[in-house]
Amino acid sequence: MAPSSSTPGLRPYMPADAATLAALFRDSVDELAEEDYDDGQREAWASEADDVEAFGARLAAELTIVALVKGDIVGFASLRDNTVFDMLYVRPDMARQGVGSALAEAIEKLAGARGTATLSVDASDAARDFFAARGYVAKTRNTIEIGGRWLGNTTMTKALAAPAAGSAH
Repeated sequence: MAPSSSTPGLRPYMPADAATLAALFRDSVDELAEEDYDDGQREAWASEADDVEAFGARLAAELTIVALVKGDIVGFASLRDNTVFDMLYVRPDMARQGVGSALAEAIEKLAGARGTATLSVDASDAARDFFAARGYVAKTRNTIEIGGRWLGNTTMTKALAAPAAGSAH
């Protein structure tokens, strides 16, 4: 059954996605984090996607999934080392429409299926409430340096359900 317009389809990251996801990352940081970080902080953060080849290599090195609605890429998420929810970005015009939730659900299921008991995320101030609503608990407040700017984030963790008895490991 095809997903409805409100439920995104999900697929694995492909190298050809790198430029599109880099632009989506930049737009998401610039627009969706506007209330939480100043212009310089957002520019420094968004600049992590300026080198599209390096950005694509980072996505390829992780388990990265892409969300699509009507064939258009509307978001992506990545899992690092099966234990770290590394990235979750949604196209600004698709924010608060279930894309982030669908991606988060998929990452959590994939991590759990790979035997991860606790998933961690360094949530931006813009994403902290989203993760808290999904059951993540704040553990530590961090200040990180990106491109000569200091940004705050919060390390949060979530206990994942144990895999069903008899599932392969």
